[in-house]
Amino acid sequence: MKYLAALILAAGSTMAADFATGQAARAVIGQPTFTVQATTSPEIVSQSTSVITTLLGGAGGLAYANGQLFVADCNRIGSVPNNYRVLIYNVPSFLPAPTAEVPQGVRCPLCTSLPSVVLGQADFTIPDPTTGWGLTQTAMRLPTAVATDGTRLAVADTDNNRVLIWNSIPATNNAPADLVLGQPDFKTGTPNTGTGDVRVPSQKSLRGPQGVWFQNGKLFVADDMNHRVLIWNSIPTSNYQPADLVLGQPNFSTAIEPDLTKKTLDAAANTLLNPVAVTSDGVHLFVSDLGHNRVLIWNSIPTQNQQPADVEIGQPDMSTAIANYTGAGGLCASNGTDSTGAATYPNQCAGTLNFPRFALSDGKRLFIADGGNDRVLIFNHIPTQNAAPADLVLGQPDAVSVDTSDTTDDPNAARIASSDSVRTPTSLAWDGENLYVSEPYSRRIMVFTVGDQSLPLTAVRNAASLEIYAVGSVALSGTITKGDAVTVTIQDVKYKYTIKTDDTFAMIVDALVTLINAGSGDPHVLATPNYALSTIALTSRIGGSAGDAITLAASVSTSATIVANASDANLTGGGDAAKIASGTLVAIFGDNLSDTTAYARAGADPLPTKLGGVEVYVDGIRCPLLAVSPTQINAQVPTEVLDSTSVSAYIRIERANGTVTTTTATGVPIIAANPGIFAQGGQDPRPGVVLHGSSQATGTVIIEGTAKTGDVATVTISDRTYNYTVVDGDTLYTIRDHLLDMINASDPEIYALASGQWSYIRLRARVEGPDGNGLLISATGNSGGNLSMSTTNTVLCCANVAGAMVDDDNPAVPGETITLFATGLGTILPTAANNAVTTGFTYKGPALNQPNVFVSALVGGKSAGVYYAVMKVGEVGIFQIDLELNADLPTNPFTQCTIAQDVYVSNIITFPVVNPNVPVQ
Repeated sequence: MKYLAALILAAGSTMAADFATGQAARAVIGQPTFTVQATTSPEIVSQSTSVITTLLGGAGGLAYANGQLFVADCNRIGSVPNNYRVLIYNVPSFLPAPTAEVPQGVRCPLCTSLPSVVLGQADFTIPDPTTGWGLTQTAMRLPTAVATDGTRLAVADTDNNRVLIWNSIPATNNAPADLVLGQPDFKTGTPNTGTGDVRVPSQKSLRGPQGVWFQNGKLFVADDMNHRVLIWNSIPTSNYQPADLVLGQPNFSTAIEPDLTKKTLDAAANTLLNPVAVTSDGVHLFVSDLGHNRVLIWNSIPTQNQQPADVEIGQPDMSTAIANYTGAGGLCASNGTDSTGAATYPNQCAGTLNFPRFALSDGKRLFIADGGNDRVLIFNHIPTQNAAPADLVLGQPDAVSVDTSDTTDDPNAARIASSDSVRTPTSLAWDGENLYVSEPYSRRIMVFTVGDQSLPLTAVRNAASLEIYAVGSVALSGTITKGDAVTVTIQDVKYKYTIKTDDTFAMIVDALVTLINAGSGDPHVLATPNYALSTIALTSRIGGSAGDAITLAASVSTSATIVANASDANLTGGGDAAKIASGTLVAIFGDNLSDTTAYARAGADPLPTKLGGVEVYVDGIRCPLLAVSPTQINAQVPTEVLDSTSVSAYIRIERANGTVTTTTATGVPIIAANPGIFAQGGQDPRPGVVLHGSSQATGTVIIEGTAKTGDVATVTISDRTYNYTVVDGDTLYTIRDHLLDMINASDPEIYALASGQWSYIRLRARVEGPDGNGLLISATGNSGGNLSMSTTNTVLCCANVAGAMVDDDNPAVPGETITLFATGLGTILPTAANNAVTTGFTYKGPALNQPNVFVSALVGGKSAGVYYAVMKVGEVGIFQIDLELNADLPTNPFTQCTIAQDVYVSNIITFPVVNPNVPVQ
């Protein structure tokens, strides 16, 4: 509706960054959406070529060069399945540049990766988990890491205790390796050197290698179970070629095993415990020292055996090896105190690590896959001092948050995946614009992309509710006596007013509001007066459920005659407007989101997907746009994302100077329904866009219970009675429809309609205006039967002018039907109606439909009958809600109204109600 488009433009803010803490991935590899965690296990997946080629198993290792991404589709952390293969992807074939337009035509255009080459298997058919591995020049047993310098490819074939090298990038499936390290030939896979149980490391041997890297003509291998890193000063040219240098051990024949029975580990600058990755930027060397919960940095490429590292990350010093070292003396600042006054600390922070599995630098920044903390840490500069904290975090909303979405102790059990989370990241790759992060347990690779500017984590919001604030109130009653005192307490801050001579309730309300809002105001709430009810309304200054924690109390002085009652011990009703249903109209907040302000053409069908040079992508789908401005964009979330619980959204902007910029992606939680009611501008609770619902007097017949053969349903209008006797096969809906037919066939004063929700009958006078008010109505079910029949009022009432605004000059009255407009109510019934809903197009009908998720309403603290909740014909993403107000609502110029679906409650709107028969309360 045209006037609604203007109501949903507001202001927002954001900050600029290459990456942003908590940002979402732009694309995903290995799954069809960000939330699917399909497995390639043969018993799960149909053996169709498209599925087999698209899906990944527990992929662990990554490498990138020259537009190719190399993926080791195996891991050693227990994630299943292991597919004993390495996949090669031609990235430009499926991942557009960040500033490019995304080709359309599939459910998730940024989830369409297909590998071009497979190694370790004859083709892309998923191998049998028990027999699919091998020990040959082509087969592998557990390839966990890959590396490339753009010319060669190396694979750490972990369980075969070897590293395979291809001297050129393979272009055909199952291409044989050219040479092997760690073993004398391609048929041997024993760990270390020796016979029987007496096996010791040597200059040539390997034991469970998990990391490999090329840099400047050198080869580096993280020899995990020998607790060392081996360095070849030139690229090996023969099988079993000895290494030139060892780190972490004093010589090539030593592998000092840690004493795991000791409370602490003996860490030092020159020792390693299960190093799982080694990388270099050409200047520094980075080793992920998993067992010591740290990343070691050498400021230059080592030239001596057991050369000590220069810098460590994750511990306070080189001799400490504690996972997430918090607490007194640890790396995290206190986050408060407990009930005894002792300092408390977060479980983790920007300086701690828990089983770091990969460290990678682009020459400026350092990225660390902090596997045990389900996150990636980003340092904007390579640290030069021990224990440096990270600057940014991916996979978590901040540096101290802990993912709690696990539902079982089984690491392979399904856990909620999202577009902005990572789960045990094991490897990283970088192409200059995109950071690739492997997640074996989610069986996917996330692609995080830098942006010219960042979006806030909750930038995408229901365009009607915008924010859902917690509210409370203090109501005054009794009698006024000079000298009595009223105190309102908000979060232990007391606001006290002593009554003066000639004070009125309105003056006392004003005085308390002034005290609460004085200066910059109470930091927690904003106070507004409601003179009609002698009430102080309090609205949280912070949105969402956090406002529900604000405490509230009211008291009066001893023996006072005035009474002050708080609505509750806390503010209530805070909600999350950033959880979005498919098809919802949303507002996206930020800065510099466009160079102009533009609106979709009135009546546009479909809505444009580019407006003012702006495009919004959700999972790569181009979204319909209603309006764009530098600080806000109004769009529709595609209906296609119904199959997900999280999507990725970002904005592409064609600038007036001819350049193209993009934002970082932000994660958007997708749920079945989360309604928002359109309202006018101002401070919440805002005045709603509320219309008088009918030019005719109306009433409602309620049909409930169960239909039993022989029951009689009766509706009486004035002196005319309509009876229907229930027959076999009847339901409440067929009983309703039979009564509708009877009334509409013969009644001279009233016609009947089916309600949009429930099996109810809506009655309307045939004449418009007040002449229809007062027509008598009643309904009964036969005595002793299972059928219950009643009416919400004894007469038709409340004719007004349909479509006229409810305002102070034309308020609503109790018993009247009013109309609201909302978005975010989700999919609709019947199925044929939902199938007619197309993203960006106006809804064509059928007109009688209802949301899949039941809608309820509260008006003035009382239930209101929701008799129509329908997707509105001729609109995009907008629902019409018709409510019948409770018959005993009091007069209140700020009557509050919410609608709800399941546990999700809309924003609060207000509108005036006048009841001449019920005194002001």
